[in-house]
Amino acid sequence: MAHLVAVIDYGSGNVQSVVNAFKAIDCPVIASKDWQELQGASHLVLPGVGAFAHCMEQLRSLDLIDSLNREVLEKGKPFLGICVGHQLMANLGKEFGNHEGMGWFAGEVERIDNRTSGLRLPHVGWNNVEVAITGPLYRKMSVEPCFYFVHSYHFVPEDAGVVSGRCEYNVKLTASIQKDNIFGVQFHPEKSQSEGLQLLHNFAEVE
Repeated sequence: MAHLVAVIDYGSGNVQSVVNAFKAIDCPVIASKDWQELQGASHLVLPGVGAFAHCMEQLRSLDLIDSLNREVLEKGKPFLGICVGHQLMANLGKEFGNHEGMGWFAGEVERIDNRTSGLRLPHVGWNNVEVAITGPLYRKMSVEPCFYFVHSYHFVPEDAGVVSGRCEYNVKLTASIQKDNIFGVQFHPEKSQSEGLQLLHNFAEVE
């Protein structure tokens, strides 16, 4: 199958910005919430903006979770979660109460601890990422690539081995995760200029 990226349009993400970023690198891309269209794509992207619970409810209301489990976990289709889309892969989100996630990665999404630092939340702006696993997302990049972040919560995985990148906001935060065919980034590659576009290009080339 020729590579076709499908951005899941479930009402909880800046979908058009992500679509435009893939178009900027000449990658075939569609945005859809229709599962038959999503099933026909080679790669899936789940963006996310807003609260964890609302995003999970949107996925449930469209009956997408079982389909995602089948395509990504069983069939091994490459998957990229962006921002809240990355957080939804956790067991649990703790934003406005405890909410069950998709459970693809053991761990919890917790509020960034700024009690001693006095740093503002949300964490907004550009941050370098300390890369722990170069391939495949961080190929052909600088040693500590810089990306754009907007978040107050971060994923704390039980297995530190899944963390492919970290950033520092007084404390170390999980910037990206990966396991087999599944990838997640807390930052917004679609807003991160050349290195963000390189990351999307790298993802689109995952077999």
